[in-house]
Amino acid sequence: MAYICGVDLGTSSLKTLLMDEEGQVKGVCAKAYQFASPQGGFAEHDPSEWWEACCSTIKGVLKESGVSPDQVAGVSFSGQMHGAVLLDESYQVIRPAILHCDARSAEQVQWMKETLGEEHVRQWVMNPVYTGFLLPSLLWVRQHEPENYKRVRHVCLPKDYLKFRMSGELSTDYSDASATLAFDIVNGCWSREILEAVGVPREIFPRCCNTAEAAGTVCAQASRETGLTARTAVVAGGGDQVMQSIGNGAIHPGMATANIGTSGQVSFQSDRPAMNPALSTNTFCGYEKGRWFTMGAIMNAGLSLKWFNSLFETADYNQINAQVAKVRPGSDGVIFLPYLNGERTPHVNPNLSGMFLGVNLNTGRPQMTRAVMEGVAYALYQCIEICGELGLQADSMIASGGGARSMPWLQIQADIYNIPLKVADTEEQAGLGAAIAAGVGAGIYRDIQEGCQTAVKYKDFIVYPDPKRHEVYEEYYQLYKDTYQASRDVLQRVTLMGRRP
Repeated sequence: MAYICGVDLGTSSLKTLLMDEEGQVKGVCAKAYQFASPQGGFAEHDPSEWWEACCSTIKGVLKESGVSPDQVAGVSFSGQMHGAVLLDESYQVIRPAILHCDARSAEQVQWMKETLGEEHVRQWVMNPVYTGFLLPSLLWVRQHEPENYKRVRHVCLPKDYLKFRMSGELSTDYSDASATLAFDIVNGCWSREILEAVGVPREIFPRCCNTAEAAGTVCAQASRETGLTARTAVVAGGGDQVMQSIGNGAIHPGMATANIGTSGQVSFQSDRPAMNPALSTNTFCGYEKGRWFTMGAIMNAGLSLKWFNSLFETADYNQINAQVAKVRPGSDGVIFLPYLNGERTPHVNPNLSGMFLGVNLNTGRPQMTRAVMEGVAYALYQCIEICGELGLQADSMIASGGGARSMPWLQIQADIYNIPLKVADTEEQAGLGAAIAAGVGAGIYRDIQEGCQTAVKYKDFIVYPDPKRHEVYEEYYQLYKDTYQASRDVLQRVTLMGRRP
């Protein structure tokens, strides 16, 4: 029996999943960590801590499962997207990685927009230019840390650093590369036009692979540190959104997912790169050339509920779900805008604040909790609506993340989206997707489709929308959008005033 390993590098933890060739998960091991914020708006992480977590969780999952290292045929990676890892000529880390949630590069974002021009941003970048993406972060280093920038000979994404440490070879994949703002989304290569315009050499960017392509084998040093053998294939992997889609079995055009994690995303698979003239969604490359996905992303999904519950002494989620289920759709007139940390789709504005509307003397914690859940679902529904305007549709969606572990929240989503929801049988979709990619790269599965057919399973229920509740939610959804339009300027002014020293 052969085994395959998927490593999921997240913002707050790293998880390693081990499964057998028949798709049975044999163990999951996790290691939590915390990124650094040396000053307001900064988010950095020492990549060596990621590698230490990778080594310890691989050892942990091997011990937990009792699987011998020489039975592990392949290992692959899912990773937090957009972050910038900078390496010198000896492939040593120059400075802490700048993460996707970092906001320091606002000036560089504006400079990029002006330098490229609005039409070229649409034509070349095909995505909103936003802080935390690799290229603006690199430009920030060029301006503010010129001595560090002079040392840069290689740049890569967070999960690619782990792959480099595992194999000794530096590479990336199309999905992660396409989320750097330095990539030609249509042609699947580093963009000569973008990089020449901003004055960054193409030579510092790594070669690109398909997600399921073997990028090498475990090197001697990594073998000593992880316990894996040198016969284990190291497979390219991909950005977390692509790997979650694989782990959910959503790999064909017309399939879609809705994820409520810390942040939230709706993702539509496509056989074409969808151009959004408003630049309020993201279109990235899929797990191989000729595949794309379009994603609407919100900043504060599960984070909104976590924040709200942190205001109270107790947070028993079983009790919370039971209370929420008793509240009528619309939360007795309470509406929540989940813009606690700005918003991406559709507003593309980091300077927004959240808001409760409609609170009265009869409002209690259950109403406000349900309003938070509904507000997050309204925000994702707006993403679905925008993707629909781009010609992207789905008859059903696969729900994942924390929002899929709450039955009231699942029903709220189905009723608001007016789309049936399926739920994958594992909570570790990104790690499962990485393991499937490892199986393809190691020759266990013929392709991603066969890997999904073998390993992806769904819970034995489908959450169907209720037409009457959807009618109620349509009214509240319009109020939700009207509230933003009426309050936008005030929310931005309040946010900026609150950031004053």
